[in-house]
Amino acid sequence: MKIRPLADRVVIKNVEAEETTKSGIILTGSAKEKPQVCEVVAVGPGGFVDGNQVEMTVKVGDRVLIAKYAGTEVKVDGDECTIVRQSDILAVVE
Repeated sequence: MKIRPLADRVVIKNVEAEETTKSGIILTGSAKEKPQVCEVVAVGPGGFVDGNQVEMTVKVGDRVLIAKYAGTEVKVDGDECTIVRQSDILAVVE
């Protein structure tokens, strides 16, 4: 199955978080925070949202930084993805 987001929505997939800290401490699953750096999987067409024209500035394959509790988590074919509005994306990681 394939997801095609509507309007200014973007489908992102979490990038695996590191399992050790800089000092070498290994983190358990419950101690890890939700990663905020994600990869863009699909991008909506943009258009009019709340009466304003929205142009999409991210593209598939970009690595982005998102707000901590942004979006809606969904499972598609066993893969966990998150659907966010483009305005919830804080920056593109280069």
